[in-house]
Amino acid sequence: MNEIGAKIGGLFLGVVLLVPVMGIASPRKKPEVAALPTQPDPPAVIHLEEQIAQQEAENIRNLQKYSPRVETYLQEFQASNTTGYAPTSDSYYLGRLVCNGTAGSVSFLSEDRSTTQPKVRSIVGHMNPFHSPTPFFINSFAADALIDARGIDRDQYAYSFVRSEFLGEIRCLVFDIQPKDTEHDRFKGRIWVEDKDYNIVRFNGIYLNPPRGYRYFHCDSWRENLLPGQWLPVYIYSEEEGLHVGHVGDREKDSRDMSFRSQTRFWGYDLSGASRNDELTEILVEAKDPVKDDSEAASSIGSPLASQRQWETESEQNVLDRLEKARLLAPPSEMDKVLEVVVNNLIVTNHYENLPPVHCRVLLTLPFESFTLGHTIILSRGLIDVLPDEASLAMMLSHELAHIVLGHLPDTRYGFHDRLISNDEDLLKSLDFSHSPEEEKAADAKGLDLLKNSPYNSSLGSAGMFLRAMTADYPHTPNLFGAHLGDRLGADSGQLLVRMATLMNSAGQYQPAKLDQIAALPLGSRVVVNARNGEVSMTKNKAPAPLSPREKMPFQITPLYPYLRRLTAPASASLTVVPANPPVEKADNGAEAK
Repeated sequence: MNEIGAKIGGLFLGVVLLVPVMGIASPRKKPEVAALPTQPDPPAVIHLEEQIAQQEAENIRNLQKYSPRVETYLQEFQASNTTGYAPTSDSYYLGRLVCNGTAGSVSFLSEDRSTTQPKVRSIVGHMNPFHSPTPFFINSFAADALIDARGIDRDQYAYSFVRSEFLGEIRCLVFDIQPKDTEHDRFKGRIWVEDKDYNIVRFNGIYLNPPRGYRYFHCDSWRENLLPGQWLPVYIYSEEEGLHVGHVGDREKDSRDMSFRSQTRFWGYDLSGASRNDELTEILVEAKDPVKDDSEAASSIGSPLASQRQWETESEQNVLDRLEKARLLAPPSEMDKVLEVVVNNLIVTNHYENLPPVHCRVLLTLPFESFTLGHTIILSRGLIDVLPDEASLAMMLSHELAHIVLGHLPDTRYGFHDRLISNDEDLLKSLDFSHSPEEEKAADAKGLDLLKNSPYNSSLGSAGMFLRAMTADYPHTPNLFGAHLGDRLGADSGQLLVRMATLMNSAGQYQPAKLDQIAALPLGSRVVVNARNGEVSMTKNKAPAPLSPREKMPFQITPLYPYLRRLTAPASASLTVVPANPPVEKADNGAEAK
């Protein structure tokens, strides 16, 4: 192991460092490829690099077996003297990943709900403001799940060892790589390779030499160990600042500089779930004798009211099952119980104990929404992420509980199963659980009554401040405040009408520059999603206190740093390659780290 590291340290003449670039490669000029080392590599180094390339090729083949959900959210922004940056517009995409040679996706959104343009290339972001309301093909960001579908072997890429480094619990070999040719879509950047099976668990850089009329964006792509030996894509972060969008012909007036951040997530690989056919096989094996229903009154017909309630419950359960099967709804979890504690606080203090049990579930998508499905309240992952405290959560739940208390008519058409037999990509287009404006207004009023009698009555100032922050951000990020299935948190028809708007009267002035005023959290602050099966949990890490207004980042996109670990303990913790003369780590005071 040390011998190989010594050879690497002695043979690589220099480390090719990836320098962050604010702009991106010009589509008119092919990038220059740096001169490659002429000294031959020893067999051990060659073998290691070949193993990395072979494992990446195997990962690409494995990815073709799965069809995870993919979601990209992008915010354009401009610099702000008080908050660092301020979003000016946004784009959103939801679909499923399709990996067949290259990484593409199939949209789940209808034309009127999606900012997506037709997919032209799978590995680029298109920047042409004259063909699109936004200068992005937002569906193309999922392509950064792969480094290079044509392979990263030594014939195509030059490797330069940098160091060994831990990502979470995983010790990695870090390399800089760059292409040996000038073909389109070749990657230049840094890769992190776990030290057991040589899977690439992270890569960070940019694709070179785009076709005319296209731009490539920097990306930071992460994978997690979702099955022993398999590391699959989970997060991608992209960011560009001061990006110049050129003009076409004489349209110089359409040129502009722009900056953006984007976040892409993958979930729902379903690696451990048994298929329905497996379940059927088990039933057939176990059921040797005819099944007999011995429940009381099995042969009698229930009362009309009982039958009506059963029909409503069946409709509700049909939709929940279908959304979960489409991997858009998280399986039941401990987080549901956390939400239900708040709901029960509202129910008990308002003496509605005679209500049927009210349950809560989590929608796995980002756009902020909450809605009722029978006696189930559903909140989106993105909404839970940004709520600053329990009183703000109670505000959202009280509005939905009010719909239940007021007996607003549940949608029972889904008691007929044919309405839910469709492809996953068509499901959201066929479902709608929104309420009439009159019902929304009544739910606001009733929700306020529920809050006044609840333990949260004295803390509603923070809920009102959240609404003030939302009102300020809403015009610039309409996709973030959109809704797939229920009502939007605000309706903009000349004047923004915000849900539960009366609570804003109990809040002070919204001051983004005030350090101790946390009106809303950044995206991704609370909910952790298991990318394998979509299970959700609350993050256990306590967020550090912001040191400046720039670090508050309400409703904003941030980079992602997952804590990597293996599913099972590695057989050996040793590294195959280490630097010949590893640098001595220094503590903050300059002393050698122990």
